[in-house]
Amino acid sequence: MSETPKSSPSAVVHVQVSASDAGQRLDNFLLRHLKGVPRTRVYRLLRKGEVRVNKGRAKPDYRVVTGDMVRIPPVSRSEPRQDDRPLPQGLADLLDRSVLLEDDDLLVINKPAGLPVHGGSGVAVGVIEALRKMGRGEPFLELAHRLDRETSGCLVLARNRPALLAFHELLRSGGIDKTYLALLTGQWSGGERRVNAGLARNVRRGGIRLVQVDDEDGRDADSLFIPGRRFTEATLMDVRIGTGRTHQIRVHAAHEGHPVAGDRHYGDFEFNRRMKKSGLRRQFLHARALNFTLPVSGRTYAIEAPLEPELSQVLAQLTPLD
Repeated sequence: MSETPKSSPSAVVHVQVSASDAGQRLDNFLLRHLKGVPRTRVYRLLRKGEVRVNKGRAKPDYRVVTGDMVRIPPVSRSEPRQDDRPLPQGLADLLDRSVLLEDDDLLVINKPAGLPVHGGSGVAVGVIEALRKMGRGEPFLELAHRLDRETSGCLVLARNRPALLAFHELLRSGGIDKTYLALLTGQWSGGERRVNAGLARNVRRGGIRLVQVDDEDGRDADSLFIPGRRFTEATLMDVRIGTGRTHQIRVHAAHEGHPVAGDRHYGDFEFNRRMKKSGLRRQFLHARALNFTLPVSGRTYAIEAPLEPELSQVLAQLTPLD
């Protein structure tokens, strides 16, 4: 990085991306260089086009490359700092209990359902902000990937930039075996089934941006559904994904006529209402296991996240098929 934003809010700053910063999403790049500026303010700058990359507008998910010149406009820090808000002790205790693995490169937690991976959209604190407040972010901590807010299970955070870039490369190359546990509506017919259906994020319903199957214009997406325990009204599945598209498992499951139980956007309303009587208050989707080898260290990881008691209790309420 050739220049760092000054503390004065009155000057435009131009920052050249260094090799060590290459590969970051633009929103994360800005959040790291605008310490103390609320996330909502940073995204507002991006939406209005006030942040420029090589003199052009760029989206939050643009990944910066070495040599990019990022224009950062004057930013006021008069709004309350996110870092000044105390972290509830109950949340800190929950996250401490959720740690599955921690070494020099990675921190892996069993993310609780209902907790977003980062703050924003009316939520002040997500997993990443909470862990940093707890002191686990010294000197570096970044999300290596994401999970939906209502999805529990294995969530990987990188503790240094080489590990982050190596994990991202594994994601792009398909070098990570990802297995989810999902309870699907209805009785699944036959055995395992691979779903290759492109996905596009271009549907808005009630102000919420959703995903739909679109083989022509959508991004490639691959899911392997493997039936496990069968019940009279549902099937418990292992789902292995070769890609990590937004809402991939949920949309592919609904496309096959067996939506994820408890899914408010792609699911079966009547079935979800019946499942509430069995104690299901969320979508039944859990990132159960991750298996990969991290190139920077050569270490092989085989990580499993136990199912939350709430979901185990739901399964106990269902009637198994003979």
